[in-house]
Amino acid sequence: MHRPAVALLVSIAFAIPSLSQTSPQKDKKKDIEQIGNRDIGKGINFYSIEKEIALGKQLAEEVQRQARMFNDPLIGEYVNRLCQSLARNSDARVPITCQVIDADDLNAFALPGGFIFVHTGLVKVAETEAELAGALSHEIAHVAARHMTRQATRSQLAQLLTLPTSLLIGGWTGYIVRQGTGVAIPMTFLKMDRAFESEADFYGLQYMYKAGYDPTASVDLFERMLSLQKRKPGIINSVFSTHPPNGERMRKTQEEINNILPNKPEYVVNTSEYVAMRSRLFRLLSHRKNEEVDPNKPQLRQAPGAGTIPADDGTQDRNKQDDRPTLKRREWVE
Repeated sequence: MHRPAVALLVSIAFAIPSLSQTSPQKDKKKDIEQIGNRDIGKGINFYSIEKEIALGKQLAEEVQRQARMFNDPLIGEYVNRLCQSLARNSDARVPITCQVIDADDLNAFALPGGFIFVHTGLVKVAETEAELAGALSHEIAHVAARHMTRQATRSQLAQLLTLPTSLLIGGWTGYIVRQGTGVAIPMTFLKMDRAFESEADFYGLQYMYKAGYDPTASVDLFERMLSLQKRKPGIINSVFSTHPPNGERMRKTQEEINNILPNKPEYVVNTSEYVAMRSRLFRLLSHRKNEEVDPNKPQLRQAPGAGTIPADDGTQDRNKQDDRPTLKRREWVE
């Protein structure tokens, strides 16, 4: 009488695979194929996406007003276009814009809502397009994970025990970090804690990989920055003081390349367009520096052809007398 019930139970038991036989699910955070379909910006946040964009726009306008922007249209268009390509291969849920600041220190920073700024000093040090892509991907990761407003929220929560509630609405305005460019920006939006910085390295590496760039270029850039930091301690912006030490970042980045990124038959390392853009940047910076020579200082005058020509660093033809930029847009097409 009980046989049908027993048979039913047996059939159910065989229909359900044992837990030991099920394959473990891949960690979504490490799954390159899931980029764009994962919400990596979860966490306590007082700011909606709309408020975050509005706040970022306000801060970006302040940067544009105070900083010395590098307003060359060709270079600006190239850098912003590179950002767009990386953003399309990221988890970002807001539009991304990227602008260039004329400053020698090695720095790039992101503001809430997708506003990214990169210093000319960093572009000068990044010898390949893949290296610059790695730096920009790091900043895009900050935007995608909403690190700036999440950290601002933490800061405001920490003040609950010490400040009157009436001051909490704009509590971040009293904490300012002044960039090497003279721009004052709320510190909670720039000085990320080390956990957020490590997370931005982690996701940024995935974004540049998915966009087709050689991920080991990030390690190359870290090595060069570490070498420059030893020779010129002040060349890296103080905002980077919260970043993990470059040696530690190199080790972790290499581990993640080995463990989570599948091998590809080929990667993008550099392009002729990047070489042309960077050469143009060096020419314009050199031209601007010459224009800013103090007229009150004594200057050595030489007859044409006299003296020796400095060694060419590959950024311009020093035998030409006219060093004005002559690069045309069509020359950038490969």
